[in-house]
Amino acid sequence: MRVFVSGGTGLIGNVLVPRLLDRGDAVAVLSRRPEHAKQLWGARVEVVGGDPMLAGPWSDAAAGCDAVVNLAGEGIFKRRWNADFKQLIRDSRVKSTDNVVAALAKHPRRADGTAKTLVNASAIGYYGPRGDEELTEDAAPGDDFMAKACVEWEQAARAVEQYGVRVALIRTGIVLAKAGGALEKMLTPFKMFVGGPVASGRQYMSWIHIDDEVGVILLALDNANVGGPMNATAPNPVTNREFSKALGRVLHRPSFMKAPGFGLRVMLGEVANVVTTGQRVVPRAALQAGYQFKFTEVESALRDVLQK
Repeated sequence: MRVFVSGGTGLIGNVLVPRLLDRGDAVAVLSRRPEHAKQLWGARVEVVGGDPMLAGPWSDAAAGCDAVVNLAGEGIFKRRWNADFKQLIRDSRVKSTDNVVAALAKHPRRADGTAKTLVNASAIGYYGPRGDEELTEDAAPGDDFMAKACVEWEQAARAVEQYGVRVALIRTGIVLAKAGGALEKMLTPFKMFVGGPVASGRQYMSWIHIDDEVGVILLALDNANVGGPMNATAPNPVTNREFSKALGRVLHRPSFMKAPGFGLRVMLGEVANVVTTGQRVVPRAALQAGYQFKFTEVESALRDVLQK
């Protein structure tokens, strides 16, 4: 299979691309920094220069592939939220997806006449803050900023279904990976012996090991019966307090220093709501499609990530 990856040098793409190569797929990666991508992947990958938020010649490369994995999106923790940055969070997802859809619409079928596939990133932020309610893919969306952005994001991706393209929407939780992502930010207070739960500690954290995140994406790529939303979260979400205790045990650090929600909101602004609230998400669609998670318990997942 020839696969076009947008966001291929990010947290998830860095693991996905080698997995695709190892199994024999041809991979093209879209990058705003093509020289960096070439240094990263060498001749094994076709590097396509371009900005996914802007239509350009890169769309011809995407249109020529059998499938597209679209992971593009500005990191929500990169800086304090204001009106401009919130617009960038939204546009980096929706506009990028609009452009991917336009590319696939040019040639929606493979050479053998079968439908092409779009595996498009989304996030469990779709559901909004929901307390301890168990959420499957059928749950209604929330109404906060991130939920509304995710709804637009998914709507943009599903626009290509009218051309016969199969669309899978990967609603990703907290990805546990050592190099970057949310876990990297969580490590600092624990290493300084001041780690512990955030706010009440009762909010749920729907996590997933990076290997399972990539596994769910590959399932969506390969299984012609998979379509629509798919939660990329481990089967056993935990509360923030439980997560903190597990992380403390893995790092051999205390985990009782509570970070007050009010202080986080003063320090981080609106984005603190992502940390102080949560969702209890379960991966019903992935399990029904036959995916077998490598990591179902958070402590074993943390040990694998941090002790490699």
